[in-house]
Amino acid sequence: MRTEAHLALICDCDGVLIDSEAVAAAVLVQELEARWPDADVAPVVMPLLGLRTERVLEGTAAALGRTLAEADVEAIRVEVERAAVKAPMVDGIEAALAAIPLTKACASNSFRAYVEAALARTGLVEFFGDRLFCADSVAQPKPAPDVYLAAARELGVSTDGCLVIEDSVAGVTAATAAGMTVYGFIGGGHASEEQVGALRRVGAQHVFDDMKQLPELVARWLQRTTVA
Repeated sequence: MRTEAHLALICDCDGVLIDSEAVAAAVLVQELEARWPDADVAPVVMPLLGLRTERVLEGTAAALGRTLAEADVEAIRVEVERAAVKAPMVDGIEAALAAIPLTKACASNSFRAYVEAALARTGLVEFFGDRLFCADSVAQPKPAPDVYLAAARELGVSTDGCLVIEDSVAGVTAATAAGMTVYGFIGGGHASEEQVGALRRVGAQHVFDDMKQLPELVARWLQRTTVA
């Protein structure tokens, strides 16, 4: 029988801890519309949220038959991070994390400096310490499983002993590929009805929209997992 000491809760950052995805999306759309005033950017950008900013830009450009210079990509990335780091924490996340008796880690597609700044500013760093696993420390970002595999390895927890909270298709895909249980969160400012089906299709075992539900969801998962 496994105990809580052999289990971990791993949270994505943007859209799960910090309500920043809507902010990031607005900046992306604004920056791209300024460069391509005749393009309908938003419907292309929104489904790509959760990927690295560079990949969102690459995918949007390809879909619209446009190109972006490397300098533009870097400038937009900087603007996105500058705005997103000021976003508030997701409603209810602080109380939820305080009520969950597990080792907690953050696995993000953002760079570590940004994640550190966002968690420090909101005070959520108290729950994670230095257990931060970010895109700039692994070979491939989400949807590859690298960042989640690195988290499990560093925490000394088996992948099937990890419960992941994700809000994006890329994130759910990554954690599922790592062999972890994934719950999808759709309570952020960028959430949509389409997101529910999209997250389930790529492996989310449960989808919820209120962080007040998280402690009970974790408790039920713990009951099943510690008995297994």
